[in-house]
Parts: sequence; C-alpha cells; structure tokens
Amino acid sequence: MSNLLTGEEVPASRLHFSRFEFKYLLNANRRVALESDLQHFLQYDPFVALRENHQYPVRSLYFDDPRYSAFHDKIDGLLSRSKFRVRTYSSSIDDDAPVFLEIKGRTNNLVFKHRIATDGSSADWSGLKGEAVIQSIIDRAGKGAVRDQFCSDLYRKRLRPVALIDYQRRPYLSKYDPLFRLTFDECLTATHTTSLFPTRVATPKQVVAGFTILEVKFRHHLPSWFHRVIQTHELRRISISKIVSGMETLGLAYDEN
Repeated sequence: MSNLLTGEEVPASRLHFSRFEFKYLLNANRRVALESDLQHFLQYDPFVALRENHQYPVRSLYFDDPRYSAFHDKIDGLLSRSKFRVRTYSSSIDDDAPVFLEIKGRTNNLVFKHRIATDGSSADWSGLKGEAVIQSIIDRAGKGAVRDQFCSDLYRKRLRPVALIDYQRRPYLSKYDPLFRLTFDECLTATHTTSLFPTRVATPKQVVAGFTILEVKFRHHLPSWFHRVIQTHELRRISISKIVSGMETLGLAYDEN
C-alpha cells in the first residue's frame, strides 16, 4: 500500500480507495426531477435494493484538535488535508452494525479514504464518550496504518471527538460503469457530543434543512450521459462538507474569511 496520507493508488477494496467526488446541493423539486431522469442510467446499490425507501443511515463521530485545524483546512481549501472519524451504519444502539475507524482526506483533486473495522458491534459503544471513546477505538481497532496514524495524531495533535453527523443515504450505481457511484444524502443533522450513541440529552440540529446533498463519485472521468444531466438540470458543483456545515450549525467554529 502507498503512503496512507497521500491518497496515492492502493489496491481496490471497500477499505481503501482514492477517487474524485463532486457535490451538488438540491432543493426538493430539483431532487425529484433529477432522480427521475437518472433512473435510465442508474440502479440501486444492491445493499438497499430491498430496503424500505432504498436508504440506510450513516452516523459519523468526527475528531479535530483544540484549534479545529481540520475544520479550517477545509475552509481554507488546502489541497492536502485529512480528518479522522468513527463511522457506523445505524442510528440505534440496538442494531448489530459494524463500526469503523476512518481517515478521509484529499490530495490535490483526489479524495482518499482508508478504514479499519473495530472489534465489536455498535452495542459495545453504549455509554462511552470522550476519552472512553478514544480508548475503545485504540483497544478495538485492528492493527495497521490507520490505527497507528490515529494513535500518533491523538498525542501529536491532541485529537478529540467534536461532533456527530447523521443522515439518510440512498446510493445508486451506474448500469454501465461499476466505478461510477452516486448518492443522495438527506435529513442531515449535527449533534454536539463526544459519544457515538449519545443519550437523549444531546439534541440534534438540522443542517441545510430541506436540501439534499448529491455526491457523484468516480475514478477516472464523468460519463458523457452525466454531462448531459448536468446541463439539463443546471447543476452547479459546490464545495460543502457535512462536518464543517454541522460545526457551523452547532456554533462550534466559523468561517472567519
């Protein structure tokens, strides 16, 4: 494997990848019209084909240092940046969903993500917050470069959990190119907590309420048919980060530029 933080080519797998990611913000009407047109080119990800509403929940606990360097690196548009998060695919402590430690970042225009599974289901995280969450990650994450980098940054940068991001995701795959993936992310909320499964005391706040974030993910180039879709629906790429928007909504940090 190449250097973990460079995002250079790595063997294709669900745990490691580098790709391009384009994002668009859709209001309700544009989302309905766009999704209807895309049915000609896309099919549901098999994981959601039989699920109710063809969606699954995504929950991520993000880490940053006391100066919110990851937040400001994104705001400043640094071409090389990264952040850590703990991710699961359930919003309920009762579900037996896997929990991953991930590092996600960007090198120039390529987005990279490396993840490693933790030992134990989401139920093992009940009641854990702050330092207990950190220790649980260290104890349960599999050995490897992701865990090693996390441990290094914990002490070098004094990382700590800062906010929880939740949303519902509907994923599609191209009928013609298995490397072209598209997701609709909606019902985005942010919670000021240091726990992966906080108590009811923590109140989620809506982020970009009423809008859907469309993410287009591909390895080499956009297909020609999607260029036509962009023109037809007058889509405009935006630079948006769920955790940055969430932290701003929670009043934790601001764009001071």
